[in-house]
Amino acid sequence: MMADENKTENAEAQTEEKVATAETEHAVTKEEPAIADTPSEAAANQDPAQGAEGQPRQRGGRGGNRDGGRGRGGRDNRRNNRREEEDDGIIEKLVHINRVSKTVKGGKRFGFAALVVVGDGSGRVGFGKGKAREVPEAIQKASAAARKKMIRVPLKEGRTLHHDGNGRFGAGKVTVRTAPPGTGIIAGGPMRAVFESLGVADVVTKSVGTSNPYNMIRATFDALTDQTSPKSVAQRRGKKVADLLGRGGASEAEAEADAAAVVE
Repeated sequence: MMADENKTENAEAQTEEKVATAETEHAVTKEEPAIADTPSEAAANQDPAQGAEGQPRQRGGRGGNRDGGRGRGGRDNRRNNRREEEDDGIIEKLVHINRVSKTVKGGKRFGFAALVVVGDGSGRVGFGKGKAREVPEAIQKASAAARKKMIRVPLKEGRTLHHDGNGRFGAGKVTVRTAPPGTGIIAGGPMRAVFESLGVADVVTKSVGTSNPYNMIRATFDALTDQTSPKSVAQRRGKKVADLLGRGGASEAEAEADAAAVVE
């Protein structure tokens, strides 16, 4: 009997010691960590997974910051740059879109070809074509191609051509004529897009032969590349602009006034 009572007392004493130890550990865990006296001690005690101010570190990736990887900021900057390039004062005219299809095992595969005319509205114009599986991508390619090969066309008073001209490409023939103020753009289809992008306000045109927009635009550019101005002719011949303009029977004063009005 005495042995059983001793065993019971020892078991109760061990249980009380375990409970006291657990309460002590719990109290130590709930206490706030001590503040480091120096920055080096704070850096040593800091968790590597946290930042300088105790915030979780952001790893590089698609959702990271600018230094960590590609984030939304980089894409937004590229989009803004693309918008600035599109808003640089260039006029874009979509002339024609052609759709073609190719029959494959799973069905039909479509492709698109776009014809675009671009200009700055003050004497520069160009055209280009692009092909892609989607219409917007084809237009973008055509616009980029047109910007690379723009030509300069001299304009009289900034509104019309200096003289008449003819152009030809394939089976297409075009005639362009200078016009007085108030005439407007008398042209149809692709030719109108060219003169609107060029900045011409008064012109009379005529197209004979093919109605293919590609050939019509090429014939129109053939006529525009032959345009010359009195200033360029005078420089080539080594004379003054007034000398050239005075040969039509105009007086010397009128010729000098016309020469002063010539910009290109």
